[in-house]
Amino acid sequence: MPDLESHLAPYASHASQSRGRLHAEPASTSRSEFQRDRDRVIHSTAFRRLEYKTQVFVNHEGDLFRTRLTHSLEVAQIARSIARQLRLNEDLVEAISLAHDLGHTPFGHAGQDALNACMKEHGGFEHNLQSLLVVDQLEERYGGFDGLNLTFETREGILKHCSRANAAALGPLGKRFLEGTQPSLEAQLANLADEIAYNNHDIDDGLRSGLLTLEQMQQVPMWERHRAEVEAAFPGIGGRRLINETVRRMINTLIVDLIDTTSRNIAEAGPRNVDEVREARPLVAFSEPIRQEAQTLKRFLFQHLYRHYLVMRMSAKAQRIISDLFAAFSDDPRLLPPQYQASVGGPDQARLIAHYIAGMTDRYAIREHRRMFAVGEQN
Repeated sequence: MPDLESHLAPYASHASQSRGRLHAEPASTSRSEFQRDRDRVIHSTAFRRLEYKTQVFVNHEGDLFRTRLTHSLEVAQIARSIARQLRLNEDLVEAISLAHDLGHTPFGHAGQDALNACMKEHGGFEHNLQSLLVVDQLEERYGGFDGLNLTFETREGILKHCSRANAAALGPLGKRFLEGTQPSLEAQLANLADEIAYNNHDIDDGLRSGLLTLEQMQQVPMWERHRAEVEAAFPGIGGRRLINETVRRMINTLIVDLIDTTSRNIAEAGPRNVDEVREARPLVAFSEPIRQEAQTLKRFLFQHLYRHYLVMRMSAKAQRIISDLFAAFSDDPRLLPPQYQASVGGPDQARLIAHYIAGMTDRYAIREHRRMFAVGEQN
């Protein structure tokens, strides 16, 4: 196989130096190990389900709003662009970006919060850990093992956050959460690419829906600065062109700043390999002025979009659906599909119910709720 990684910096993650997979497999003759990870994620059932899982707006609320699938593709594009400039491993950062939301519940964060509350007495629910469980155990594509059998480096990047209790049970993968060390630069990059994508694209969806207005956006310094640049460059511009040009420039500013700041951080820290990256402080970062502007944007979105009364109404409905389903299945597990009914000595029933609900799309959860609770609804 030709050398696919000769252009990488020494501190990048090299597939040839991977810590390997949970189950040994023969190497590919045409793809690197991280390319194989990316391809396995794309072909997974959980990845296809992301098309019908919420970003902010529930799936049936409109065809033009982002879903978890389109969000994941946008994260991957941003992350790859930055990785190329920093000479990091594009294939690894793409695999992490595409897989980072595989374990997300239906109905976005409202569904996650509801399922976590339902699982309070059973170890809780963390969507990052659920994404790891999807690729380690829950996917059923191969005869020789459960899950997708991804490399350590991709799995490490998927697990962005983790409680200490869960980290302690994950062995080498959870070690950094207990010792305060860092993941690879590719994992750090995927995390911030996620932030760039959802903050700026939530503005777009918020304005498209009418829940945000251009007048409200004047409160956001980053938006207002770039809007003024757009109007100066294109006098008389308005409507979707104004919004798209402004959002595009905001994303570009964040990307350029991240590349410049990260390059300086790497030069100062001087890591010679991935192991030294893990022992350093976080190196992928924004400059302080841009970080503060991004935080201001996040606070604005939280107050004016995520806590908008119409979004809160849908969130309340979503939480009721999740809670009702969990309670019904807990009261009578016979209502579950056979593969989610616990057997003697197997996984506990509550966790299997959580796996079932977390794997639902928005519309499937709504349909399942109707089947369970609407009189006269077909099974």
